[in-house]
Amino acid sequence: MSLIIPCRGFKPIIGEDCFIAPNASIIGEVEMGKNVSIWFGAIIRGDVNSIKIGNYSNIQDGVVIHGTYEKASTHIGEYVSIGHSSIIHGCTIHNHVLVGMGSIIMDGCKIEPYCIIGAGSLVLENSNFESGYIYAGSPAKKIKMISDQQRELLNKLPHNYVMYSSWFKDLE
Repeated sequence: MSLIIPCRGFKPIIGEDCFIAPNASIIGEVEMGKNVSIWFGAIIRGDVNSIKIGNYSNIQDGVVIHGTYEKASTHIGEYVSIGHSSIIHGCTIHNHVLVGMGSIIMDGCKIEPYCIIGAGSLVLENSNFESGYIYAGSPAKKIKMISDQQRELLNKLPHNYVMYSSWFKDLE
C-alpha cells in the first residue's frame, strides 16, 4: 500500500483518477492534479516546502522530488514526464517537458514549456532553459531545437502513461 502521510499539518491532496503505485511515498505539502501517475518507488517529500504536480504528469519509477526549507518549492506543470530515477529539487518545470532518466534538476531552475532534458543530465542551480530545445550533459547545455516529432512526443507521452496506469487499477 502507498505511503501517503501528513507532515507539519499538511496532508497530500491527490486529484481525480490518479495512480499511486503501492510502494510510492507521498509526504506532506503535496498537491497533484487529475490523471497524475506516481510510479513504483517514487518519493515525493513535501516536508520542508510545497510540491505541486499538474494534470496528466507522470512521475516514473524511483524518482525523488523534494525542495529546500524556506527557500525552494517545486512546481511541475501539466503533461510533464519525469524519467526513471531522476531527482527534481526546488525547481519549476513548465508544461510539456520530458526529463530524461537519471537527470538531476537543482534548486531555482526554470524549465520552460516544450523542452527535453536528456537522460543523465545535471541541470545546475538557477539555470533557465528556453522553450523548444533539447538540453543535455553534465552540466546540461542547449543542444538543438526540438523537432516536430519530438514536440508530438511531448504531447503524446503523458497520455500513454494514463493508459499504462489503467493496467494497475485492480491494485487500488
